[in-house]
Amino acid sequence: MTEPWNTDTPKVMTLPSGRRIRGRGLRYDMPEGQTPTLAVHLTDHQPPAPPWESLWIPWRDFWLPTDPMEAMRTLRTAYDRAADERVEICCGGGVGRTGTALSALCVFEGMNPKDAVKWVRQNYHSRAVEVPWQRRFIRQVAGATGSGQS
Repeated sequence: MTEPWNTDTPKVMTLPSGRRIRGRGLRYDMPEGQTPTLAVHLTDHQPPAPPWESLWIPWRDFWLPTDPMEAMRTLRTAYDRAADERVEICCGGGVGRTGTALSALCVFEGMNPKDAVKWVRQNYHSRAVEVPWQRRFIRQVAGATGSGQS
């Protein structure tokens, strides 16, 4: 077990379960302070490996993961590990794909997809989940996991 994210760390949100997850944009400098123990990169090309463990979900900007089922498994791994590790989810700008992934984690918490998007927009970024097919992916996560309702 590692020390969790500090609650005052920028872009860290605390899920209802108490898990803390950081979302961020890879285009921006690494925030000061704590570093993740696991990063999940949502990008179209595999990024350079950071000095901590990382997982990659192939995912083009404004689109969906190349392999939605594999993306769900990877996001579930991130969710599970966030119980006692510093996990971050990141894409280029830290808004659309990251917000979609964070909404999927909220579905793992038991939220229905609409509430998950609303919650992430209120607690992370107001423009999270940018396009309709990203909302459809969150509904797909709910259907695949049996969590939430449409």
